[in-house]
Amino acid sequence: MDSEALEPAHEALVRDHTIYSCVMGSRAFGLATDTSDTDRRGVFLAPTPLYWRFEKPPTHVEGPAEEQFSWELERFCALALRANPNILECLHSPLVEYADDTGRELLALREAFLSRRAHDTFARYALGQHKKLEADVRKHGAPRWKHAMHLLRLLMSSRDLLRTGVLTIDVGDQRAPLLAVKRGEVSWPEFETWMSRLATEADEAASQSPLPPEPDHARVEDFLIRVRRASALQAVPLAPEALQADTYDERVQGVVHGRGVRQR
Repeated sequence: MDSEALEPAHEALVRDHTIYSCVMGSRAFGLATDTSDTDRRGVFLAPTPLYWRFEKPPTHVEGPAEEQFSWELERFCALALRANPNILECLHSPLVEYADDTGRELLALREAFLSRRAHDTFARYALGQHKKLEADVRKHGAPRWKHAMHLLRLLMSSRDLLRTGVLTIDVGDQRAPLLAVKRGEVSWPEFETWMSRLATEADEAASQSPLPPEPDHARVEDFLIRVRRASALQAVPLAPEALQADTYDERVQGVVHGRGVRQR
């Protein structure tokens, strides 16, 4: 089956089975300007019967709208447990556009994903971004200042998370100085000094952070199992006569082609 044939079914997963969606990017960070895009991120719950087939549901879907990206619930939880910065920030967006009962339960689990692992993952991400900025400076004489701004924002977020145990992604009163970086009003040496100071402050905060050493895997896994079980029971009729092969296959095919049970 080619990708073009699969695309509508994938988009149907986002359209019909989204449990949580939010706005991310500059608008969520409090750094939006008149020209900022609206980046949307979401989580969808693939109906359990889809996992009984050889061809499994996608772990993520890009679209169908512009600047929209969604993860399947299990993939989203796995990345969050690894303290992936993008995923953790998605869970803490102040601009939630939609959440059904399952989505609200996911939001209620936000603290279960937080741990001191964030120190390493945020720092590694920042280091990777810094290397890209250094390459730009060597090649072009200046970095991409928008990326430099977001690197500083990430380090601020990491430091404050480690200090307080709470992930806040809106930059608050740091909006003006960060936007000055985006406009190129801060020199490269000044940027590197600022970055180094934030990294040192994050290192110091990590040693006495109120966060647990590891996330609560058991609590998250219990949530995922309950959700998968509920989806299976909802998608497949329980009456004996409804479990005949033809009826069952028709129901599963309906889910595959986007006609199945809506998780709303």
